[in-house]
Amino acid sequence: MDHFEIRNGVMHAEDVSLEALAERVGTPFYCYSSATIERHYKVFAEAVAGLGDGDPLVAFAVKANPNLSVLATLAKLGAGADVVSGGELARALAAGVPANRIVFSGVGKQPHEMAAGIEAGILQFNVESEAEIAMLAEVAAAHDARVDIAIRVNPAVEPGTHAKISTGGQDSKFGIPIERAHAAFVMAAGHASLNPVGVAAHIGSQLTDLSPIESCIVRLGALADGLRAAGHPVTRIDVGGGLGVPYRADQPAPPLPSAYAAMVARATRGWSARLLFEPGRMIVGNAGVLVSTVILVKAGTTKTFVVADAGMNDLLRPSLYGAWHDIRTLRPRADRMVATVVGPVCESGDTFADDRDIESVTTGDRIAFMTAGAYAATMASTYNSRPLVPEVMVSGDRWAVVSERNQPAAMLALDTRAPWL
Repeated sequence: MDHFEIRNGVMHAEDVSLEALAERVGTPFYCYSSATIERHYKVFAEAVAGLGDGDPLVAFAVKANPNLSVLATLAKLGAGADVVSGGELARALAAGVPANRIVFSGVGKQPHEMAAGIEAGILQFNVESEAEIAMLAEVAAAHDARVDIAIRVNPAVEPGTHAKISTGGQDSKFGIPIERAHAAFVMAAGHASLNPVGVAAHIGSQLTDLSPIESCIVRLGALADGLRAAGHPVTRIDVGGGLGVPYRADQPAPPLPSAYAAMVARATRGWSARLLFEPGRMIVGNAGVLVSTVILVKAGTTKTFVVADAGMNDLLRPSLYGAWHDIRTLRPRADRMVATVVGPVCESGDTFADDRDIESVTTGDRIAFMTAGAYAATMASTYNSRPLVPEVMVSGDRWAVVSERNQPAAMLALDTRAPWL
């Protein structure tokens, strides 16, 4: 569910006309609905409440959407944060997420990032290799600290999602192979500066089948049982995230949070550990749209091209993954056309949709790329010296620009001429 709907012939975000926003802000721009973010978080948090031993932690995957206002909205609801860089850690803290509700994941944490997490007093680090265990132990010792860690394992579970967002297969770069997890736990326990308290796994994103998630959780439980039998306390188990969202109306909808929670309850029955969850896309995916203006409609030899002012640098997913985003006009009409929707970037890959049946558009019409709240603005670049587009947040009839458009002059100011030029 989202809060983008047609009112009086115009698409609105909650009570704000996107056409009116386009006139004020200029296109392209991202727009986020506070009500959608809040609803999705509450539905997920309520579904998993009571699972495991103690209060489960719902740690929002910051990489999905690190906008400060998005994070602050979630922080007010009690969300934690799953971060994968020092920059994401700084954003989560700035947004008001308590340090003791932050988990630091990621396969390539650097010593200065580890130090930042230790100094902030975060809940735990999810370590992903034996080399990282040694590095974190050294950094923690230098800070005279003893830090909680979980061993992230690679459970060798194929999630059945796109290869570029799959993280749990046998050859994935993420996690320690599960058959080496016990030895890694023992290694960590041998460092006075580390306190191994749990295990973790995350097998991928945009998951639409609960079976591989359940297989992963069952393997985590068996690992925890084996560690406890060997005398190692396991008090936290991070089951990851990855639950998908509906991008296409003509495909089956992903499982609801209630079905996901029922599966987790079944898979974790009898566990004596606090559960941690890392939802990202499921919370914010349908809470955002990218609004764009049609520059022109171009007749090719065999195709009709709709050229929009948004490009692959603004929304990379279609070019990177072949991902689908519904494309709708802000002012719906009955006439339709088959068109290839592209952007102005000087790349053939700057294509959002190929020969797609869409509402008829012409120069000056405004369109919305739907389900653009996750892995969208955060993956943008300034390729072709195009500015990063603004992000707008709506709450009821109120709106605010929550990330400014960086103008060409500001971009130039970041460059300097070499002294010999």
